[in-house]
Amino acid sequence: MSQEPDTSSLRERLIDAGVELVLTEGTAALGLREIARRAGVSHGAPRRYFPTHHSLLSAIARRGFADLGARVAATTDEAATPRARLDALARTYVGYALERRGMFELMFRHDLLDSEKHATGGGGGARLRESTLPMFGLFTGLVAHCRAGEDDRPDVAAAALWANLHGIAQLWTSESLPLALGTSSPESLDALVTAALDAHLGPVNP
Repeated sequence: MSQEPDTSSLRERLIDAGVELVLTEGTAALGLREIARRAGVSHGAPRRYFPTHHSLLSAIARRGFADLGARVAATTDEAATPRARLDALARTYVGYALERRGMFELMFRHDLLDSEKHATGGGGGARLRESTLPMFGLFTGLVAHCRAGEDDRPDVAAAALWANLHGIAQLWTSESLPLALGTSSPESLDALVTAALDAHLGPVNP
């Protein structure tokens, strides 16, 4: 067993190991012993930085939200209009779910999102649920621009669109939608995202 460093870098090594595990082997592989083994430390080492297994999983999931946020920023910044930005956001969101299935599943695990106990680190970092707020805020702002002048609540419309896109992602990865449509082509998935946007915002050129 390699010597354990007595520095805060160990915390990041544990999270790095968990990210690698969830991306390559899925959420079922995220046991404390396996994460510690991948990080090259003893199985008791994670407790120095994460009071519970769930707090370590929350820290790993937060990396997923950071990654998704960076991807969304890169794609939406290139779009010229609010509708184009929302289109880019929607496709990046669904694309991330398909590309990084294990991480996406971890990011929205109910037991991690729902508990007060899973703030990370000894200092008590923010709860995982709060990592969803920047994404929802972006959805809401863009929906408000796209529906300007309409007498509605943009947060409710944004929540409905988000739920629609999340459902598409989950049903596509479970192969339920490809089965129902009789095809798993990228064009079919693209059409579903377009249909969701049009259903909540109206078509681009009615």
